[in-house]
Amino acid sequence: MRPRASLRGRHAAHYSFGWSRIAHPDPVSSAEDPSETVLPLTLHLGTEDLTRCRFAVSPLCQTHEALRMLRRPDRHAFHRDWLRRVRDVAAGLDLAELWLFIPRKGGYTPDFLGPPPRTPNASFEEELAQMRATDPAMARTELARSLACTPGAATSPYGRAALEDPAATVRRLADLTERAWHALLAPDWPRHQALLESDIAYRSRQLADGGLEALFSDLHPEIGWADDTLTLRMYADLKEAQGPDGRGVLLMPSVFVRPDVVSGFARPWQPTVIYPARGTGGPPTGAAPAEAPAALARLLGPHRAAVLVGLDGPASTTTLANRHGLALSSVSSHLSVLREAGLLVSHRQGQYVLYERTALGDALAAGAR
Repeated sequence: MRPRASLRGRHAAHYSFGWSRIAHPDPVSSAEDPSETVLPLTLHLGTEDLTRCRFAVSPLCQTHEALRMLRRPDRHAFHRDWLRRVRDVAAGLDLAELWLFIPRKGGYTPDFLGPPPRTPNASFEEELAQMRATDPAMARTELARSLACTPGAATSPYGRAALEDPAATVRRLADLTERAWHALLAPDWPRHQALLESDIAYRSRQLADGGLEALFSDLHPEIGWADDTLTLRMYADLKEAQGPDGRGVLLMPSVFVRPDVVSGFARPWQPTVIYPARGTGGPPTGAAPAEAPAALARLLGPHRAAVLVGLDGPASTTTLANRHGLALSSVSSHLSVLREAGLLVSHRQGQYVLYERTALGDALAAGAR
């Protein structure tokens, strides 16, 4: 799954735990492990790369990031509510073999556990099928590299089994991932997906309005962009880093990576940057959004007012229906009325029609608060 760091880089060969690690070092600091250093990684994007930058939502990636949080709950103060909520369910899952390849303190996690999604909004089932189809020879190489990061892992029962029969190991890891998905993430996925799609809509507008500099400068404090060069400050084994070389860059928002960023640049995978989605002080908890102020609710009706007030960034009808727990037909009707009143505008973004407030809508929503 790409080493993490602060940028998780697939490219890094080390799953360092984040930009936050720079300010809050782990007990095993970089001084104790000279292979992990904080260095700026610069990646020049050529013309082909610039035309192949894309966004995607990955439920498989979200699953493995959630599991990583369960491995190191002490590093994830942003997500304490979610961790408390799933603690009992997680305790009933036997994930020991999967966790062997998601090291607690740095180390490489096999890339095939989270390959870049092929489409912007792949389903978990589609991504899991891609994982199951991993070539056994490549899987063995990545499994061996991951095991080498943890003393004694390669000679453990799971480690020996992985090296002796990588194809069977891929199947077992996929089964464990599927179990974790259904137990931990699937119940909340509509809300997670809505949040991630809203982030992509916001970033797409940033890109359209201000170009790549506006986009990258706002993704994370340790990401920079200038002169067609992407700069990432991270703990990394830079020997593994490879430039995009025409492959472009895949950008994926995540509910679970905050305060970190994750990256991967090793072939044959498309270079990937996974960043914290907007509004993720923690993942969605299933709670309904706050009600609109009483005065605005009396003016517009409670549900229509809630849709207006809650539309802080571009969002689709499906996103809003999931967010507010309303039927698609009801949300569609509310959006039509609000748009006709000049409070919203709509525009198409790929396969989605996205809605956002106008200046008049902003003024009405702000004035009612």
